[in-house]
Amino acid sequence: MTIITSARAFLIDIPVETPRTDAVQAFLKQETIFVHLHTSDGLEGVGYSYTIGTGGTAVLALLKDYLLDMVVGMDSERVEHIWNTVYYGTRATTTGAITSLAVAAIDTALWDLRGLRNKTPLWKAVGGFSNRVPLYDTEGGWLHIDTETLVAGALESKKKGWSGVKVKIGKPSIAEDVERLQAVRDAVGPDMDIMVDANQSMTLANARQRAEALHPVGLFWLEEPMPADDITAHSILSASTSIPIAVGESIYSAQMFQQYLHQNAAGVIQVDVARVGGITPWLKVAHLAETYNVTVCPHFLMELHVSLAAGIPNGGYVERIPQLTAVTTERMKIENGAAVPPDAPGLGIPWDFEAIEKMVVSS
Repeated sequence: MTIITSARAFLIDIPVETPRTDAVQAFLKQETIFVHLHTSDGLEGVGYSYTIGTGGTAVLALLKDYLLDMVVGMDSERVEHIWNTVYYGTRATTTGAITSLAVAAIDTALWDLRGLRNKTPLWKAVGGFSNRVPLYDTEGGWLHIDTETLVAGALESKKKGWSGVKVKIGKPSIAEDVERLQAVRDAVGPDMDIMVDANQSMTLANARQRAEALHPVGLFWLEEPMPADDITAHSILSASTSIPIAVGESIYSAQMFQQYLHQNAAGVIQVDVARVGGITPWLKVAHLAETYNVTVCPHFLMELHVSLAAGIPNGGYVERIPQLTAVTTERMKIENGAAVPPDAPGLGIPWDFEAIEKMVVSS
């Protein structure tokens, strides 16, 4: 057995690398929670989770006050056993965002240990389906960006060989959203994928209006048009438009994804490894989506999701939003417009621990 002998958690704040706004909020900082697990065979696994500005101290408190003590003394190779013990040991706080984010930090550390012990990179550990995944760019599509700059960013993404760009929608008028999107389409031509993201800002009636108005643009997907807990509305919208509906970043349990798929409420699944509770449930969602013949295009965390999307048969786009430059020694590898999963064992993220320790705000 490879017993967990000690566990440590701490919080750092990473400033945003570029101004980011959508229809409901601004991304001001990334609160990043780290978990370090030491084992009896001399290994150290590093896991992490995040929020985009609030709640980080609550996640850290749950880890320090309750969860880390649970894992000390457990066999680190029994990943499913630990996940279930920790997740359901929180009792009344499941299912919820804080619990899922906390458990994800532990679970990713366990998968890091698994890869280190077996000398296997994550993308192979979870299946090894492909060593390349397509990349789309979000950084040039934020809601505050004017149309001219939006077009310039899309053209730059196309020049770099990236297959798609995502544009935030939710301007005061439908006409303004249409004007911005049509300008991008006219600039990049018919062969580049354009995704749009409403960040849960719409009613069903408004979402149907926008979908109809944006249909001529030829969208690859319409993301989070309505509040994520309204599965029925997403099912109705999906039945009323040929634009695929994408959801996942605001869903915190595998069971809710099951309902989305069962009710034909989503055509693209964007499961986020931190928000769903770790790699262990992420894989369950991904394989469930495969049985429904639905593609998985994970949300954010590109440095981790590149390996997960590459590992599964139904992995699709990885979202380019660089946010770990200040705390890593290398950037995610991109070749011919595609993201390349790292071959280093474990998670394969080249952490700069000296820089990380200087950024600790709570431990």
